[in-house]
Amino acid sequence: MPKPVTVEPQDAHNQKLVANVHPHDWINPTPEGRYNLVVLGAGTAGLITALVASSLGARVALIERHLMGGDCLNVGCVPSKAVIKAARTVHDARSAGKLGLDVSDAPPDFAAAMERMREIRSRISHEDSARRYRDEFGIDVYLGEARFLGQGRVDVDGTELQFKRAVVATGARAVAPGIEGLAEAGYLDNETVFTLTERPRRLAVIGAGPIGCELAQSFRRLGSEVAILEMGPHILSREDADAAAIVQEAFVRDGVELVLGCSIERVSKRGDEKVVHVRCSEGRERAIVVDEILVGAGRAPNVEGMGLETVGVRFDPRKGVEVDDQLRTSNKHIFAAGDCCMAWKFTHAADAAAKIVVQNALFFGRKKLSDLVMPWCTYTDPEIAHVGLYAHQAAERGIEVDTYEAPMADTNRAVTDGEEEGFAKIHVKKGTDQILGATIVASHAGELITPVTLAIQQGIGLGTFGNVIFPYPTQAEVLKRAAGQYTRTRLTPTVARLFGGLMRLRR
Repeated sequence: MPKPVTVEPQDAHNQKLVANVHPHDWINPTPEGRYNLVVLGAGTAGLITALVASSLGARVALIERHLMGGDCLNVGCVPSKAVIKAARTVHDARSAGKLGLDVSDAPPDFAAAMERMREIRSRISHEDSARRYRDEFGIDVYLGEARFLGQGRVDVDGTELQFKRAVVATGARAVAPGIEGLAEAGYLDNETVFTLTERPRRLAVIGAGPIGCELAQSFRRLGSEVAILEMGPHILSREDADAAAIVQEAFVRDGVELVLGCSIERVSKRGDEKVVHVRCSEGRERAIVVDEILVGAGRAPNVEGMGLETVGVRFDPRKGVEVDDQLRTSNKHIFAAGDCCMAWKFTHAADAAAKIVVQNALFFGRKKLSDLVMPWCTYTDPEIAHVGLYAHQAAERGIEVDTYEAPMADTNRAVTDGEEEGFAKIHVKKGTDQILGATIVASHAGELITPVTLAIQQGIGLGTFGNVIFPYPTQAEVLKRAAGQYTRTRLTPTVARLFGGLMRLRR
């Protein structure tokens, strides 16, 4: 029987979640013969690897020590987007006066929003359940601690499994910065913040990356006083400064306090309060008093304690498992995928990598991770989505680009929706319409980036977007406007004179 796992609060929704993804009455199978593939970890990378391999006829064992579904289902994509939806709905209701609607400004019910999150998570959890992977897909699911014993052998809580190939898909975990007094004062991270049932009145968020920003804005909209503490000069430092500035302005309007260019000296306790002592960029010291601290920065790969060194798999506790471009480790029989080995820490990246692993591990494929065209999105309001190269990356590679930028405010649907903030910025190879990269800032940027991703992957030029018929009115027309800018550059003075002469001849 697996070690019991609980998820707080232990209400009906979380009990249903655990019953699906780590059932307490689960009985591990008895291994019979050698597996074609053993997968360590049942997060996105592990689940997809096991599912695809099994569907292609492989005999597969899937091992998970905690909750199947990994971060995405349990403490990542699913719960965070449910909270973001609640926060955005509250914001939209408060903004309804601009549309001529009289909506009550009653304080949001934080507990109800968090319960809805738990209900949604439990409802979706059947997709990643142990019983589904066993009964529907024919995969041997083992719940327990895995450890490599030697070449082709792995132990799960005293049971030895033999394999031809193995995949390490153990993911990553939140880690806190080494700030004096932080551990003693107590803090939340993305793995514990979703256990809250009461709204913290005052919240400090350490780090202005995607996780920190998404939750900071959501908690502010749900009624908390929020301060973001960030060492850099602006939030979302990975993104272009002009894109991050739009989101930063939205945060200021929402009432999020931005403490930028600061260093955190220490954290102390004062009764039930927590005091974050920071040094500002100008050298001034400041004490920020809060009820909760959310650490939104820092991840570490889960690579220790599973005997990787026993089978010659090289790894670094900070960087993760060492893999080549085909996701093969230093042991040619063992591969890895997902957050434990990749720079892209996204669910969709883990999904794509899993398919590469199956082809390369079982079918002598030569698929490369570097061939993937990888988009991503930060789900603030407005969202920031990106794919391909930034302009500075192209310059570092010696590639000249032309950039075409269309503001959302020029798109009629964005105007009617009251969602005019943002732009679509598309970089093409200079003198051509070959798309190299794009950044979109918009209310639904995550949806708008997909056509650009497809265009890069399939070699479709920016000019083609100008010939596509977009439903009117839609916010996706911003892509057509960017294409129109490119098309107008092709109408040189010489070409214009030729067309003018032709029209005069046809009068």
